[in-house]
Amino acid sequence: MPSFLDFEKPIAELQSRIDELRDTAAGGNVDIATDVGRLQAKSDKLLRDTFARLTPWQKTQVARHPERPHFKNYVAGLFDEFLPLAGDRAFADDQAIIGGFATFRGRKVVAIGHEKGEDTATRLRHNFGMGKPEGYRKAIRLVELADRFGLPVVTLVDTSGAFPGIQAEERGQAEAIARSTEACLNAGVPVIAAIVGEGGSGGAVALAAGNRVIMFEHAVYSVISPEGCASILWRTSDRAPDAAEAMKVTAQDLKALGVIDTIVAEPLGGAHRAPQVAIASLGDALEKALKDLSSLSSADLRQARRAKFLKMGRL
Repeated sequence: MPSFLDFEKPIAELQSRIDELRDTAAGGNVDIATDVGRLQAKSDKLLRDTFARLTPWQKTQVARHPERPHFKNYVAGLFDEFLPLAGDRAFADDQAIIGGFATFRGRKVVAIGHEKGEDTATRLRHNFGMGKPEGYRKAIRLVELADRFGLPVVTLVDTSGAFPGIQAEERGQAEAIARSTEACLNAGVPVIAAIVGEGGSGGAVALAAGNRVIMFEHAVYSVISPEGCASILWRTSDRAPDAAEAMKVTAQDLKALGVIDTIVAEPLGGAHRAPQVAIASLGDALEKALKDLSSLSSADLRQARRAKFLKMGRL
């Protein structure tokens, strides 16, 4: 049973009643099928109604759900023969950003993504998906290798932002993010970025400057977190819901603004409720994007990418 978010409490209560009925009937001869079916139908309807009218802040909570698929899940579900490459050849290997050569549905690609981790130990190991300079320099190295060997680049973005620590700043965090963005923009191969959870600030765009930007239905993508925006504007993070509304962080808003190209539907209740279904849907969207871009020359890919990003923000 998935972990329920605050706004899902009515659904959680119904599910708890269903579980209690099943526990009561376990080992006995009590027929609970009718009652369970009635409650389950009510729960399913409530789930559908709730997710049909999510606010931007609620979508942010769904995007951050700890049980959403992570990079390693996408690697297992989408890529064959994944060969990770470690280190930036300068300082260290950053575990928040992972990448390497892989085969995607018969096509050789370079896959790069943020890994947040799934429990306390792995979240600490992967620094909660917050990349350090060496992580972005590893991404640069991978994009340049992809360009050299003529391999498409697939990036999976899921980060609250780049790591803001003093040591990261001392090692050139801003410069590494800028050069990673530059490497994506300059690549002469197709670059497809997918926002699979939370796309936060420069730490996200450094891997998302692609020819196609795909985004899950309940993912979010923004220049700063809603909490950070609220702290700046109103001196309190309590107004994060208001900030999320104003910032247009949802896939639907960003598609209308031309920031992203494709919205991928999630299973009812979010990707965490049916991870394999969500992963397969993302795979179909990635495959279509690769097919659409496969006939373009290096010059055309660069020009299209440049035009795409220069167009953003124009009235």
